[in-house]
Amino acid sequence: MTGRAPAVYESGERPPAAGNASERSRGVALALAVIGGVFGLHRFYAGRAQSAVWMCLTLGGVGIWYLYDIVVIAAGDFRDGDGRRVARWEVAGEEVAAPPSQRRVDDLEDRMQMLETQVGELAERLDFAERLLAQARERGSLPKA
Repeated sequence: MTGRAPAVYESGERPPAAGNASERSRGVALALAVIGGVFGLHRFYAGRAQSAVWMCLTLGGVGIWYLYDIVVIAAGDFRDGDGRRVARWEVAGEEVAAPPSQRRVDDLEDRMQMLETQVGELAERLDFAERLLAQARERGSLPKA
């Protein structure tokens, strides 16, 4: 760290940050660009308000800027207001599917818990049967072994 403030483009946006992805969804940005790209909706979503206002005023750069942004978002090179790539398709907070090995481990853990429960129930039944047999022997209805 040099303690210097990050550089800012003439448009007021920051340059790309190295190596980290935005928490914003590329799918949402692409949908907003297709639906309301000429008004800069995707840029407002990405935190690039200044360029979004310019895009709105020029109606998406007379359509050229709008089409360019759709291609850039689809390619995964679009950047948010902090200069991070909007690359993830899933929405933030959405659970990502576990890998197959993790699913197998979770399945085994569930099966082990079910087996533990069943063994506990069987132990209770065996204990109950032994008490019933002991009571029957005390009454004399069963021969002693």
